[in-house]
Amino acid sequence: MKLLMENWQEYLEEEEILMEKCWPGYEKKGMKKMFGKMYPNCVKKKKSKKKNEEVELSEADPKKGTGKKPKGSGRRLYTDEDPSDTVSVKFSTVQDIKDTLSKESFKSKSHKRQSQIINLIHQRARAAYQNAKDPEVKARLKKSFEYAKKRKEASKRKTQRMNKDK
Repeated sequence: MKLLMENWQEYLEEEEILMEKCWPGYEKKGMKKMFGKMYPNCVKKKKSKKKNEEVELSEADPKKGTGKKPKGSGRRLYTDEDPSDTVSVKFSTVQDIKDTLSKESFKSKSHKRQSQIINLIHQRARAAYQNAKDPEVKARLKKSFEYAKKRKEASKRKTQRMNKDK
């Protein structure tokens, strides 16, 4: 029994060293101990100068939005460039949509802009309807989505008529 205990303690004291290769793009920086075993400490390799230049360019990401993608940037930042063109939109009920579409601020817009707003209402109503869980809310949103779909189709027909006249 004593012999078994001594062997067990020796086993616990031994550190198993695993010499595994690091992944591509990583390099070995010493060893570290995890779960009683020694593993190579793989650290991401430092970037070359070319990649550092790309990082500097992407720091040119916009702080203030322009709606355009700056050179060297990986993203766009949208802002409202013309706040006077804004129309507040409600889409939770059919009446909300009717009120939105009968506003003076909506009617004063060009047909192209009205189509964009109707499309936005349609998309938001559809997303809200698809994500709704409560049956009452889902039923209400379905009605508003159907109404928005009807108005979108009417807008499409008007666009086709206008294009035919040209």
